Amino acid sequence: MNELLNQLLNKFPFLPADKSIPSLLAWGRGEMKKSPFKIWLRAFLFVQFSAIFSVYFFRDIAAGHFHWEWVGLIYLLCFPVGMLMSRIVPMRADAETRAVLLSMDFVYLVLIWVLVIGKLIASLDPAWVFLADICMAVILGIMSGRLGGICIRVRRYKLAAGFLSR
Repeated sequence: MNELLNQLLNKFPFLPADKSIPSLLAWGRGEMKKSPFKIWLRAFLFVQFSAIFSVYFFRDIAAGHFHWEWVGLIYLLCFPVGMLMSRIVPMRADAETRAVLLSMDFVYLVLIWVLVIGKLIASLDPAWVFLADICMAVILGIMSGRLGGICIRVRRYKLAAGFLSR
């Protein structure tokens, strides 16, 4: 089985030479970037999603398909999930650049894409609009919780590495 897997992986020249699971996971995380860039990017994406989804929420709530209380409840239930997901974001303190470096975690990326695609599919049928609204509230809750958790972790890393004074 391992030999078959190695033969398959050898057909992809862009993969690392060592095809072990840890090296493939490290390769998949990609380049680590400084925390301010990644945090501002995440904040920008959250603001964009919030603005777009707000238009849909106003439309669907005015039509009677959904309620603001449901948006708030779903958001509050998903916020802690996002905070927990922030713990799997790979990060490390770099003394040379005096910055915390972050890289992409694919669990979050896949989850958000699945929710966005689910929202798009659900919004095609008027009978499933409430499901699209649920997906939007889940996305916003997870995104904001994860962003807040990442900010807290970055601050802790900076304090531990001595980049900041208390």
